[in-house]
Amino acid sequence: MKILILNSGSSSIKFQLIEMPSEKVIGKGLIEKIGLPDASITVKNSEGHKEIIRLTIPDHTKGIEFLLSIITDEKLNILSSLDDLSAVGHRLVHGGSTFSKSVLINDDVMHGITSCIELAPLHNPANIKGVEAIEKAIGNIPQVAVFDTAFHHTIPEQRAVYALPISFFKKYGLRKYGFHGTSHQYVSTRAKELYGEDRTNKMITCHLGNGSSLAAIEDGKSIETSMGFSPTDGLMMGTRCGSIDPGVIPFIADHEDLDVKGISDLINKESGLYGVSGVSSDYRDVSIAASKGNEDADLALRMFHYDVKKYIGTYMATLGGVETIIFTGGIGENAINARKEILKGLEGLGIKLDPAKNEATMGEEAVISADDSPVRVAVIPTNEEVMIARDTYNLAK
Repeated sequence: MKILILNSGSSSIKFQLIEMPSEKVIGKGLIEKIGLPDASITVKNSEGHKEIIRLTIPDHTKGIEFLLSIITDEKLNILSSLDDLSAVGHRLVHGGSTFSKSVLINDDVMHGITSCIELAPLHNPANIKGVEAIEKAIGNIPQVAVFDTAFHHTIPEQRAVYALPISFFKKYGLRKYGFHGTSHQYVSTRAKELYGEDRTNKMITCHLGNGSSLAAIEDGKSIETSMGFSPTDGLMMGTRCGSIDPGVIPFIADHEDLDVKGISDLINKESGLYGVSGVSSDYRDVSIAASKGNEDADLALRMFHYDVKKYIGTYMATLGGVETIIFTGGIGENAINARKEILKGLEGLGIKLDPAKNEATMGEEAVISADDSPVRVAVIPTNEEVMIARDTYNLAK
């Protein structure tokens, strides 16, 4: 069964074609700058042949049409025809309280996804465009929605509900939802595949990138995560502030004369590594600036490392101890110094990093803890597309 995986953004569409159940990637690529004059489609087949085509892509529907024509192009050798395509799996950012697992898309599901737009106004509308574009281009092919929030539905109510008037929870669903669920689920599942039952019942997964979150996972279920009602909560990130004193918001609004949109832009787009360093939202750029003596960049790095360390300690208490800690995401998989600084000083909690293993590991599966470390520390590259393909395969077949 050949499955197309789509991750539709406001002006982009990431895609992969995966053959199931072998999980072989037979094609992948990216549509960029939808609606702009310099739009492009990049596609790569399983042999490594790559094509970049620049053309006008006015909307998602036209982008999907171009995508389907390219993946059936003879010279790319991905699909011989659209008849070879069995199903389409979509990454949906927010399923609200409605969706606790992946589902086959029908009219009722689309209504439910649409009702969640107010919870993810920047993401769900773009995700919906991808579903509608496929329906228009192909017709009655099975489509599956895989929700970023679904994995965290197992978080107990006392950890998910905010200490605000309970009416806000009952009327608006105002609670912790958590995000990056597909990534946390993949790496925790992969750890079970790699290590079996050896120290995999209590895990902390660290998805660190431009957007970052941690999850506490017990017996394969998420019981706590750092992102909350929105992806702004929790860790300091590339441009997001993470958890701050709520009293800061009215203070800044008053002194800087900011309205709701101004505050939203401040905490989502102007803060985090970028806001503190004044250099960049990219961890690599901030690291370079810090190495050259930029004190604000150095402060930003120290804040980020401390934030992750703090949540690891918190989740060890939540779990009653941890057996395995997993690093994933762009920073988690590749930033050697970040892992070292985050774990520094945690030896008394049974977390002992092997410096040589850590230095030798970038973007690959590896254990980086010392052989005698009571807690295993591992790097496992995330693969959200495979997780989406698995759910799509199981539902569509």
